[in-house]
Formats: sequence, structure tokens, C-alpha cells
Amino acid sequence: MTPLVDVRHLVKDFPRGSGPLGGRGTTRAVDDVSFAIDAGETFGLVGESGSGKTTTGRCLLRLVEPTSGEIHFRDMDIRALSARDLRRARRHLQIVFQDPYSSLNPRMRVGDIVEEPLVVHRIGTKADRKARVAELLRMVGLDPADATKLPEAFSGGQRQRIGLARAIALEPSFVVCDEPVSALDVSVQAQVVNLLLDLQAKLGLTYLFIAHDLRLVRQVCTRVAVMYRGRLVEIAPAATLFTSPAHDYTRALISGMPTLVPGQKLDRIPYDPQRFEKLPLREIAPGHLAAV
Repeated sequence: MTPLVDVRHLVKDFPRGSGPLGGRGTTRAVDDVSFAIDAGETFGLVGESGSGKTTTGRCLLRLVEPTSGEIHFRDMDIRALSARDLRRARRHLQIVFQDPYSSLNPRMRVGDIVEEPLVVHRIGTKADRKARVAELLRMVGLDPADATKLPEAFSGGQRQRIGLARAIALEPSFVVCDEPVSALDVSVQAQVVNLLLDLQAKLGLTYLFIAHDLRLVRQVCTRVAVMYRGRLVEIAPAATLFTSPAHDYTRALISGMPTLVPGQKLDRIPYDPQRFEKLPLREIAPGHLAAV
């Protein structure tokens, strides 16, 4: 089966500062990353802060321009698209940002925020778009009357629902979920995750789910890739990764998962960065790849 998204040898370099302390040159944030995502799955991308997860997700949508590599979506070479063709392609490629407070324009009413993608892509009449906004707000569990309010009237969880409504307005196939619940209270996280899963089932969505909460990733993802220092060190089905991790870094990461048993001490496995080697992924079992 041809994957929906196919990423090959993705690289992203950022220039270093040129001041007396910064020096010249570049910093490699994403280093030779390759993976594929099948239609309908939730592909998890995990790792510590600064590992390159968010940069990878934004490169896929060309919100950040890759330095090199290939990104294929269906029969489209995303990196080869002109600005005009990329705008058209973004009907099918959307993102849900981490921070529901900074990702919504505080001066725009909710209805205008959700309607904006439809306006940009010139979809429907004004009456059609108003009806679509009402439908989208209902789909994410909000009242259509909320369309007249400003974002300041809503909680973090409600704002993330607004962001979701905006993301699905164009009926995309693929959505990058960039830490979609990490900025929310624990009591609200489960509600938003359940909404994501419901929308996936109803709309046939495919997710790249970027997160650092391993318990959440284990619950919602079909397959998981582990990232360290800009490189992928392991890819496996979620059940396999959490029960039989192959890379030392993956073992260390999983050992730090919080336990639900009060007072239970974590048996942390340390990872020495000096032991890290830039090895290619190789298949160690069907569907299980590791840089070992």
C-alpha cells in the first residue's frame, strides 16, 4: 500500500548567530529523517524538548522550509510545489498548534477565525460559509452562538476546540497535531484527545501526533517514532515500542514514564549522550526499525 505521507532523508539546518558568542555556521535540527505514514493512522513522534519534533512537523507542511530531502503527499512532491500550488495543497494538509492562546488572533471573532480558511480558498458564498462555521463549531462541541465572541471568552480547552474547527474546515486528509494538549489542564486533556479520535473516525483523518507525554502516545498512536538530537533512533508499532524497546535512548525515555500507582518509585534508566552514535535505522523485526 502506498503511504499517504512519505518523508525521505529530511534535513533542516538553522543559521547560528553571528555575534561574538554565537559564531558562524549552522545548527542541524533535523538530520536525515525518513518515515512513512499510512492513511487513517495516528503516527506518533516523541522525544525530549529540542529533539527536532516540531521542526519536522512544520517542515512537512513547509511552514519551515526544509534544507534538503523529499516530502511526498499522495502523488505530490511537496518541496517542488510553487507558492500557488502549495496554497492549494494546504487544503489537504493542516496543523493544530500547541498553544491555544497564541495560535488564535485575539482581535478576531471566533466565527471569523474558523471561516478564514474558507475565505482564503474562496469556498462557498458568505451564507454557505456561515452555515459551515456553525456546523464546525457543533462538531467540536461548541455552540454556534459562540461565533460572535472573541477568544478571550474561552478557556484553554475551548480555544483548542476552536483551533480544531479551523483545522478541519477545509476537510483535510492529513493533520499535524503539534503537542495539542500539553498546554491544557490535565482534566481537559482527555476531552480534547477524545475529540481528536472522534473527528478522525468521522472524517477519515490521518494524524502526525507530536508529543512528549508517552502515556498519551501509547494510548492514541498506532505507530511511534523516537527522535533524539534531530535523528530517528527507533520506529515501531506502539505496543512493540513500549514492551520491547531496542534503542538505549528509547529504554531511558520509557523508564521515565510516570506511574499511576501512588508512591511507586520509578526505576529510571540513565542514558549517556556520549554513547550516542549516528547509525542508520535497520529492521530488527517486521515493522520494527532501530538505529542499533
